[in-house]
Amino acid sequence: MAKLHEECGVFGVCVPDPRERDAAYTAYRALYALQHRGQESAGIAVRRGGQLLLRKAPGLVPEVFDKKTLSDLSGADAAIGHVRYAYDGAERDTFRAQPLLVRHAAGDMALCYNGKLVNARQLRMESETRGGIFQTGTDAEIISHIIVREHLRTNTTEDAILNAMHYMIGAYSLIVLDGKKLIAARDPNGYRPLCIGRVGGCWCAASESCAFEALGGEMVRDVEPGEVVVLTEDGPVSRNVNILARHALCSFELIYFARPDSVIDGVSVDLFRREAGRRLARRSSVEADIVVGVPDSGLSAAQGFAEASGIPYAMGLMKNRYIPRTFIQPTQGQREQSVRIKLNAMGSTVRGKRVILVDDSIVRGTTSARLVKLLRDSGAAEVHFKVSAPPFLNPCYFGTSLPDCRELAAHGRTEEEVCSLIGADSLQYLTVEDMRAAASGLRWGHCDACFTGDYAVPVPHGH
Repeated sequence: MAKLHEECGVFGVCVPDPRERDAAYTAYRALYALQHRGQESAGIAVRRGGQLLLRKAPGLVPEVFDKKTLSDLSGADAAIGHVRYAYDGAERDTFRAQPLLVRHAAGDMALCYNGKLVNARQLRMESETRGGIFQTGTDAEIISHIIVREHLRTNTTEDAILNAMHYMIGAYSLIVLDGKKLIAARDPNGYRPLCIGRVGGCWCAASESCAFEALGGEMVRDVEPGEVVVLTEDGPVSRNVNILARHALCSFELIYFARPDSVIDGVSVDLFRREAGRRLARRSSVEADIVVGVPDSGLSAAQGFAEASGIPYAMGLMKNRYIPRTFIQPTQGQREQSVRIKLNAMGSTVRGKRVILVDDSIVRGTTSARLVKLLRDSGAAEVHFKVSAPPFLNPCYFGTSLPDCRELAAHGRTEEEVCSLIGADSLQYLTVEDMRAAASGLRWGHCDACFTGDYAVPVPHGH
C-alpha cells in the first residue's frame, strides 16, 4: 500500500487583550471548522508571558482538548493550531503531531505547516551533514531546522523565514509563533491555501476562510504566493520573498479538500463545484430520472448538474456525519470499512430510477464501486457515474493524498475500463478544459499536474 502524503489545516491568532478573548479557545474553535482537513491529530501552541506552551495528541479536536486542557493554555496573547492526518497508521502518535515546538539559541519557536517539500530528502541530508539531529520524518522538522539555521544569521524570525524560502521547493503554508511575533508564510507557487482574517480586534491566519466565519469574523484577504505576513495588533505587515515562480494552487483544494463555504484565492469553492457540475451536464447525453450527489464534496457539483440538465436533484445517499473522510483513512482496509457505515442509499428515492451519480473524483475506484453497488442494491435501475474532476493519471509531490500511479483507477485504463471497474452503466469525467474554465476566477494560477503531468517545479525522477 502506497503511503499517503500530509494534508493539514493551520490556524493562528494574535489577541491584543487576553482578558477579552482567550487565544487557545479561539484556536480550538477554528480547528473545529478545519477538522475536515485532518483527523489523525490536533495541537495548539500558545504564547503566555513571552513563553511558549504546547498541547498536542492523536485524535479529533474535541478528543484532544477538553475543558481542563484549554484552561491550562488560558491567558495567552497568541496561539497557533494544527489538524493533521498521517502518512500511515504507524504515525498516529503525539511525536509527529503539530505544532512543532523548537527551543534554540535565538529563542523558542512553534511551527505548524501544511504541504509537502519536493526537496525534503536533500534538505535533511544537508542538515545532517552539519550535525543536525532529526527525531521524526516530517517536513515540519526539516523546515524548523532551516529557519533556526537562518535565524542565527538574521535579526528576526520573519527574516529567517524569508531566507529559508530560498532553499525550500514545493508546497508549504506556514504559521510560526515565537516569543514576540505571529507570522504566516505561503510558498512562492501558492500550492496550499492560506488567508488572513479578522475576528473582532484580533488578526488571524488560516488554511481556509471558513475558520474566520466560525469565529464570527470575516476574511480580509489571501496570503499571496511568496508572501510573509507578520500579524500585529495594528494589522498585517507584509514582506515578499521575490522568488519568480509559477503560481499553482492545488486544483484538488477546490475539487475536494476545502469546505464549500470557503473562498480560496478569490473563488468560492461552492460556486466552482456547481460550475463543474453544469459543465458536466452540458457534455452529457444520458437520459435519467434523478441526479444524486455523493456527500459532501459531490453535492454542489450534483446541484449544478441538475440545474443545467433539468433532471431533478434528489437526496439518494445519506451520510453518517460521525465517520471520518474515507479518502484520508491511512489504510485501504480502514477506507473500505468506513464506506460501509458512512453512506447508506435511500431506497425510496432511487428504487426503479435511472440515477446520475455525481462525485468529486475517482482515485483508486474502490469507493466508487461501493457507491454504485449501494444504489443497485437499493433498486436503482441504472447508475451513470459523473466525475467533477478529470481522471487522475500522475503522482502528486505537493501534499495531495494520491497513491502510487499503479493504484490510480484511470492510470493505464480507458474510460470504458474504469466504468467496468466500478460497475456503472456509463462514466463521464470533467474535461481539463472545463475544469480550467470553472477555476478561471482564481487570482493566481493553479496546478493540474495530477491530471496533465504539467508540474510547476521540477519533481523527483524515477517515480
